[in-house]
Order: sequence, then C-alpha cells, then structure tokens
Amino acid sequence: MDFTGARFDNSFMELNIVTKTIDLGDGRPVTIETGKLAKQAHGSVVVRQGDTMLLAAAVSNYDASEGVDFLPLTVDYREKYASTGRFPGGFFKREARPSDTEILVMRLVDRALRPTFPGDYHAETQVMIQLMSADKENMPDSLAGLAASAALAVSDIPFDGPISEVRVARIDGSFVINPTYAQLEEADIDMMIAGSMDSIVMVEGEMNEVSEEEMVGAIEAAHVAIQKQCQAQLDMAAEVPSSSPKRDYEHEKQDGALKQRIHDELYQQYYDAAKNAKSKEERGKTFKSIKDGFLATMSDEEKSEKQYMLRDYIKGAQKKAIRDLLLNEGIRLDGRGTKDIRPIWCEVDYLPGPHGSAIFTRGETQSLTTLTLGTKDDEQLIDNALVRKTEKFLLHYNFPPFSTGEARPIRGTSRREIGHGNLALRALKPMLPPVDDCPYTIRLVSEILESNGSSSMATVCAGTLAMMDGGIPMKRPVSGIAMGLITDQESGKYAVLSDILGDEDHLGDMDFKVTGTSEGITACQMDIKIKGLSFAQLTEALLQAKEGRAHILGEMLKTMDTHRDDYKDHAPRIISFEVPAEAIGPIIGPGGKIINEIQDTTGANVSIADADGRGMVEVSGDNKQKIDAAVARIRAIAFPPTVEVGEVYEGQVKTVMPYGAFVEIIPGQDGLLHISELEHGRVNEVTDVIKEGDTVKFKVTGRDPRSGKLKLSRKVLLPKPE
Repeated sequence: MDFTGARFDNSFMELNIVTKTIDLGDGRPVTIETGKLAKQAHGSVVVRQGDTMLLAAAVSNYDASEGVDFLPLTVDYREKYASTGRFPGGFFKREARPSDTEILVMRLVDRALRPTFPGDYHAETQVMIQLMSADKENMPDSLAGLAASAALAVSDIPFDGPISEVRVARIDGSFVINPTYAQLEEADIDMMIAGSMDSIVMVEGEMNEVSEEEMVGAIEAAHVAIQKQCQAQLDMAAEVPSSSPKRDYEHEKQDGALKQRIHDELYQQYYDAAKNAKSKEERGKTFKSIKDGFLATMSDEEKSEKQYMLRDYIKGAQKKAIRDLLLNEGIRLDGRGTKDIRPIWCEVDYLPGPHGSAIFTRGETQSLTTLTLGTKDDEQLIDNALVRKTEKFLLHYNFPPFSTGEARPIRGTSRREIGHGNLALRALKPMLPPVDDCPYTIRLVSEILESNGSSSMATVCAGTLAMMDGGIPMKRPVSGIAMGLITDQESGKYAVLSDILGDEDHLGDMDFKVTGTSEGITACQMDIKIKGLSFAQLTEALLQAKEGRAHILGEMLKTMDTHRDDYKDHAPRIISFEVPAEAIGPIIGPGGKIINEIQDTTGANVSIADADGRGMVEVSGDNKQKIDAAVARIRAIAFPPTVEVGEVYEGQVKTVMPYGAFVEIIPGQDGLLHISELEHGRVNEVTDVIKEGDTVKFKVTGRDPRSGKLKLSRKVLLPKPE
C-alpha cells in the first residue's frame, strides 16, 4: 500500500488547524500553519515555501524572576542536517554548537523582535526556530523572522507585533523579494529588512557601491511585502482563540509621585551636567554623584523597597535631559555638533610580524587590525546543513572587557562579536581584488582596544588600512560610520547624529551603521527603536552618513592613500594558474605520489582543485626559486613537451632493476636506461654506477620498434676509453 501523505483518523484528537497563504506574486506562495505541531508551546507555527519548512515555537513564563527588571529574551535558530538528508560531520554525528550562520540568523530575528515586547514585561521568553526541511531553491533565513513573529502572534504572550522579515535583492535593476539561491548569485543588493505594518525596525545587508536613494528604494519595496505578511498573521491570530486576549501581567510596580519627584529634582542637574562634562570619565563621575546625592535623601527601607523603580526613574530623568539638550540646543554629550566627527588618527605597519597591520582611532574607539595571507590550504571549510563550501576571506572581531574599562568573565566568542565581524566582512568583501590579481586566502583580525561607539566601523577602517599596508590591491578603500537619531514624537523635533557615542546609542532611537567607498554603499546595519520613522528621515540620515564617511575616508587616506606595490618580504609568495582538467590526475599521481614528490623536491606547497571543469593550481613558497621549480614540474606534466630522439636530457632515477634503471625524461614520462648503456666498459651491478634518486644526464638514442619505448644511453655522452 502507498502511505505517502496519508492522514489517519484519530477521533480522540481534535486539531484546530489554521492555515494562511501569502502570495507575493512570484509563483512561490508562503503558507503559515498552526494547531498541528508543538501544541504545548504557548504558540507554534510551521512556515513553508516550496519544500523549505520552518517550525517556530514561543514560550514565556507567567511570572518574572525575582530581581529581573529587563526582558530575558532568547531567540534560537537551528538548521537540522536531516532537513537536507545529510549526516552532521564530526565524531558524534549530531548537531552541536550553533554555526556562525545560525548565530547571524538568531541576531537578525532577535533585533527585530526585541523592541516589540512591552517595556515592563520581564518574564523569561524563548522563541525557537528549527529548519525541518529544505530545498535547493527557497532560503530559510528569509522566512525565520516571519515564523518567529507568527508563533508569538498566535500565543497569549504580550507582543506589540506582528512583524516580519524579508530578503530583498536587486537583479538586473529590479527588486526581488525572497530570491532563490540562484537568483541571489546575480544580485548587486542583498538586504534583510524587518518591519511592522507601519514601520521599518531593522535593516542589514551588503551591496555593490549603490547610492543612498537606491538603498531606500530597496527598503520601500521590502516594506510592501512585509505588510502582506503581517496582515496574514493578524488574520491567523483572529482565528486562534488562545491568542486573544493576551495574558495579564504585573512585572513592575509604579509610583507616580516618586517618578515626578525624581524628575523635578534631577532633570535640570542632569541637563547641566550633560552640557558641561566633555569626557566619558568626567561625565560618569558627575552622573553618579547626582544619583548618589538623591539616594542619600531616602531611607534604606525605601531604597530596598523601590530599588527597581528608582533605577528606572533616575535613568529616565537622565535620558530625557540628554535628549532635550540635543533637541533644544544641538549640544551632544561630548560637546560636538550633530554632524561633527571625533578626532581621527591612524598608523600602518605597526606590527612587524603580521603581513599587514593598522591602528584606527576615532575619539575613544580604537581598533588594531592584523592581516595574514595564506594559501588555498588555509581556506575555511563551511560545512552547514545547507552549505558546504570554502571561504577565502575571513574577518574576526574581538571585544575584550578592558576595551570599556571593565572586568568581566570571558566565555568564548559572543554573538555580538560574530555579528560585528560579519558586518565588517560584508563591508570589505565587495572591494577585494579578483583571485587572478590576489590568489591569497585573507584573514583580518580586529582587536578592539578601546570602545565608545561603533567599534565595528573602526574595524572596517582599520581593515582597509591593514590590507593596503599588506599590498592587497583593493578596488577602492572603504570607510564606515555609525549614525544615531533622537526624536520627540510630541513636538516633531528630531536630530540626526553622526559618529555616535556608546551612550548616544543607548539613549537614542536609531543605531544606523553605513559603510562604503567614494562611489557608493557596500554594507549597512540599522536598528530602530521607535515606530513611525519616515523614509524622508531615513534618506536624510543616509545622506548625512555619506558626508561623514567621506570625511573619515579622507583622514584615512592621509595615512595611506593606496596599497603598497608589493607584499611584505616575509609574506608567502603564491602563483596560481590554470591547467587542463585532464591533467589533474597526472599531477596528483597515484595516491598523491607525484604532487608529494614535487613538494618534497622543490620545497614549495602545491594545491590543485577542479573548478568548474578547470584545473586550478596554486603554488606557494618562501622564495622564488622554490616556486619556479615547482611550476616548471607541474607545467611539464600539464603541457608535456615532445621527447625528441637525439636530444640530451637530465632526469631523476626512479627505479633501479637488475637490468637497468627507469629514468624520468620529462615529468610524467620515463625511459629505460639499460645496464649496457651506463658506461663503455662492463658494469656488474647498476648500483655501482647510479642509485635511485640520483640525477643523471643521458641521450635519447631511439625507440624500440616493437614496444615503442624510448631507449636511453649514458655512455654515449662519456669519452671513450683509449
């Protein structure tokens, strides 16, 4: 019997299954289904496009833990290897720690979801998304935000959504929503956009030097699709009884009189302090003094009973004072105007050991970035459930606690470090030279030594300088800037801030990082904390960012305006070239015998791979002689010369037999040097004259008419005895 797709009647189980279909007009509808799987979760859905299926489940505790005054939200995304019919690699053959790809998807969803929860909701909340089935067409990360939001929408968890995420790509001048894998290969814009029915909340992506107006156009196109996906979630939630009303909670007690008192007593003090204190250290001391002075007026009992209210109200008074100072007088925490960039200084060739290095310092943010050049053997293997490939460009970002003057535990690479490193990588990658001009595997490592605002953008700038210092012929240098936004919804006032401080990031309404060259934008990342940001404000921020990027780039180019003419003396030297695909086997030899012999005898490193029906050879070494010797051997095998009878050759003795020795005439072609042709006199043993591994000069004297084998002679080159 054929049970494919069969559904068995279990009358004792009542399933309230609700399904909605979203049609974006591309012939690839998206369906959202709830009520079938994971019903003990507070909300769960299956999102499907083609044969790609994501299961998302949301759960939230009903009470907040003691002492918690924030939202403990965990977003988890995992790609199951079974989704593509593959076994996980490694000894244990099961999924382990999340890959960088999975972590980046978690961050995208988290940044879109987090602002949509009520500010006074503090119960531990988990949203888990799992890729259960995948095809080779539809990309699951484009659907992860939709799945997470839909799981919350059909739950009773307090949630100011729905939101959704889509990928938007520009292909041949047209915007495509949620492109296929194949389509994305042709795109010059690749962005993930998240938003609600009326607002954009998150943007991240890379692009090939596009204008600000083109980027805004991509966001507008994405928002149309986001609105359709949000409406589908609203329609689904309306049919799920458990989603309405949302649960009641009381995680914060309020004291209106105390809040007003704190505002009345502290607001002006914070306003004056923010106006007059210029350094981070001075400002911190003054703000602490104001807070401590107020707390000294309260009894220990009051402070203990209302500690969370006090923390929130004091922070609120401080935040409002700083924001009002900006909006009313245009004065920032460090005294700058809204468009001013902090002082910048740079230095290259600081470290003698790496193959390139640079320091980039902007205000109180500093990155020391190193460049390491490697061979094909140094490429990173990406082995995920969906992708198995190698990567030639790596960028790692490290954020030690001392960079902010703190002491805290170090527990491996954080999600933040992975995300910031990925943003810098995407910013620089479009400007890397073609492989023919730079065959190296490139690794940049950014060590953040100081941080007070936008260390990821400092990484972009330092990375550019380190590569130019190392002789990498970039297409164009890249700079980056972080922008902020302060708004007053009641008055309509707003201020766009260039080169924001860390404090301005925390108290602001937008954090917008933009990177690019003199010709256009290469990457961006934006988080918006308010509703109703207009596209006009977004365009203004982008154009102001363009001015800031140009200024920063100008300061960088004062230190180094182009790449070095050559790589550092201690950098590995690499030659890459193409050989016929049918030559790959002979170059490698049985069991790797030939390629290993070439490496052993020349001292060079050799790698060869089949790239789309072509043999790509990469030869590296620490001096030119080694590389030239290996290249000559490989070319002789791939493009063998014709052995001419009567010509003299020099080759290595491969094998010694009682009747003679087999000698390499040219790479890949041997001939027999008979014992009688070794010397003019009688030779009792071949090894009396030559041994295996010796290099011998000989002449090709003919070809055996029956076997066609070449006949060699050493004695014809020796003087005859008298």
